Amino acid sequence: MDLESIPGVGTKTARALAELDDPERALRAGDVAALARAPGVSQGRAARIARGAIRVEHDDPGGFLATDRAREVYRAVLALLQARTVTDYAAQRLETIYPSPSRSRIEDVRAFAREAVEREPDPAVLEALEAVSPLSEPGDVRVRERCLATTDAERYTEAREAIPELSVEIVEDAQGLAELARGYSTVIALDESFAGVAIDGDVQVEPDALENPAEVVPERPLAFFARNREPIVAAIEVHRVGDLEPDCDLAALEAGLSRLEADGTVAGDDELDRLTVAVDDLDAAVGTAESVANDQLREAIREEDVTIEGADLLSLVERGAGVDSLLSRELADEYAAAVEAAREHLLEALALDTGEAEIARRVFSDEPTFPVERDDDAVSRLREELTAAKERRAGRLKRELAADLSDQREAARTLVRDALELDVELAIARFADDYGCTMPEFVWTDEEVDGDAAEEADGGDVGFRIDAGRSPLLDEPLEAIDPVDYEVSGVALLSGVNSGGKTSMLDLVASVVVLAHMGLPVPAERARLRRFDDLHYHAKTQGTLDAGAFESTVREFADLAQGGEGSLVLVDELESITEPGASAKIIAGILEALDDNGATAVFVSHLAGEIREMAAFDVTIDGIEAVGLVDGELEVNRSPVKDHLARSTPELIVEKLATEADDAMRANGGDAVSVSEPQFYDRLLEKFD
Repeated sequence: MDLESIPGVGTKTARALAELDDPERALRAGDVAALARAPGVSQGRAARIARGAIRVEHDDPGGFLATDRAREVYRAVLALLQARTVTDYAAQRLETIYPSPSRSRIEDVRAFAREAVEREPDPAVLEALEAVSPLSEPGDVRVRERCLATTDAERYTEAREAIPELSVEIVEDAQGLAELARGYSTVIALDESFAGVAIDGDVQVEPDALENPAEVVPERPLAFFARNREPIVAAIEVHRVGDLEPDCDLAALEAGLSRLEADGTVAGDDELDRLTVAVDDLDAAVGTAESVANDQLREAIREEDVTIEGADLLSLVERGAGVDSLLSRELADEYAAAVEAAREHLLEALALDTGEAEIARRVFSDEPTFPVERDDDAVSRLREELTAAKERRAGRLKRELAADLSDQREAARTLVRDALELDVELAIARFADDYGCTMPEFVWTDEEVDGDAAEEADGGDVGFRIDAGRSPLLDEPLEAIDPVDYEVSGVALLSGVNSGGKTSMLDLVASVVVLAHMGLPVPAERARLRRFDDLHYHAKTQGTLDAGAFESTVREFADLAQGGEGSLVLVDELESITEPGASAKIIAGILEALDDNGATAVFVSHLAGEIREMAAFDVTIDGIEAVGLVDGELEVNRSPVKDHLARSTPELIVEKLATEADDAMRANGGDAVSVSEPQFYDRLLEKFD
């Protein structure tokens, strides 16, 4: 796929996408998380790029949602789907599912949705999904105690690109390598010519190091798993409670993660913990050991009676001897005991092994001094020994753990991706369950059906049929919404009383058509429709339009009338754009053009009778019929009656008044004063005939 052929993808973005492992797979699958890993691409932009790629793949011209109201309906049903997601990823992923006129795109999503609606939204799975998020690359791993060394400039450039986590140094000979070894804990020589050269320090000759970066810098895979530990663990839980089939050994992956600290170090090793504590506590332990020795020696001096003969004192003074000589002569045993106490405290406090203890004993000299003081050189040597041992141990453990985990990196990605995709499926399943949805049946035209098609063409005049549909746009619980049936082939006028549900019917039709062309289940017990090229939904206009706005509206319908074949047109009370008489004529003309072009259309109008009289063809009028008035409220059969002009609300009210007047007159025995009232109402009712 040519990345720059995708709408909205320029040269810079195409280069960023090309850095992904498999950008074409991510684009085809609508994998927003993978696309968002490209430099400079946010999740929202990734969703837009995925939509563009899908349109290119399915030769989708776009523009299915041809009006503002059609786009509002799409955003409303999309919001209902997104409200049922747990993760941000799933909400963004749903943005890649849009209404399309392309049969191949519709069928792709339908296959996905059929499996999705079979999912059971287990509360345990939904809870586990809360901690799942797309994986991220650390990108900030730097290892300062190791370096790579080479004598070759090309090898130097190759090493910097392959292993950017380590410093890369150019050396001329073994002497240069030795100098590096004094500054780094470990030097990895990339040139085979250094093999067999004896150099002090940890120098490893590994000509194949660039081919096995995880062994050279195990921090790379460990940082990835440390950064993404929480979502991976959560994805493992999703697979377990959701009874999903993983592509990896969950127990092994979980065991590896349990050995990893949040900072990428290895957890659960007693020896490494001992060395870490020893390095961290060294200065404090030495200071305390000093205090132990001096406190003990001071106490010994207080308690000891020291007598010095005059000749001895003179001899000490003449030799320039000080208190150290005095200690050596008079308190040698007490000094030795104090120093030994300091050494024992240091060894015990740091839990040193035999080799380390030998170095530690040199921290306090056998030569008497007061106060007792540490040997800083010995402390430094001990620190170097402990640090080197710690790094060797940590390095070995890191390499072992990295070896266990690095092979599971792609498996972990798949594990998390599958968990996130499950959230998308569960959102669709929950939506379908909440609104009593079913997968709609498409009736393809002859041109859309090949010899192997599962569904047969059924004529080009099929529009839509909805059985027991409930509009998801109504702000009511599902059980409070009356199910409605409606079917239209060709052009129809929809009449009915005010507040009878005409606009809600258009919303239902639009919702069903939008969801069906998204490839998703629709809110009905059954739905059957043709594939439409586009949806034109015109909402009710508030107030009469001025001349300019009126002209613009007429022009819009003129364009639609020229190319309306394959369109679904829904219009709510277009007569409000101008005077009623002129409106009826204009609507009649529009319906004639749409009928000529083979479009499917439903126009809601209170002027249905007048429009039918002016139309040059036998336009169908359907009616949402009010059964009557109960306690001042309309009682309505909300499913339109075919070929029926519904009575208006004023007619029902006048009829109610006439009936009540007749009943009152009979109750009063035909009182002359009351006779004129029913006659008046009867006269008004005649005007509706």
